[in-house]
Amino acid sequence: MPKTPGLYERGLAVRRQVLGNNYVDTSLKNATSFSTDFQDFTTEVAWGEVWSRPGLDRKTRSMLTIAMLAAMGCHEELRLHIRASRNTGVTDDELKEILLQVGVYAGIPAANTGFQIARSVLEEKAP
Repeated sequence: MPKTPGLYERGLAVRRQVLGNNYVDTSLKNATSFSTDFQDFTTEVAWGEVWSRPGLDRKTRSMLTIAMLAAMGCHEELRLHIRASRNTGVTDDELKEILLQVGVYAGIPAANTGFQIARSVLEEKAP
């Protein structure tokens, strides 16, 4: 998949700011001939086109992403974005409120799993 000039670089910069250099470097290093096109697609479309738009700040996008991932049951991505929320300014109290909102609109089981994942991620960050 060809990279769009400028879009890939912009996406990569945003991806690094949100997810962190270590995560992005590992993802790129572990890409195979099978998964490289997907890495490029994600970097350009999700990070270069959507996360780079001026309509919402990164914190708001982060909060929305966490809510949607919890609601959809995308647990690995949820774990990743809860970790990344430290880079976007989402507080523990805001994370709790996001997951309570998920409970009301997506169901108690989705919120329950979200709280379990969040708790384990927050414990990773504890000194």
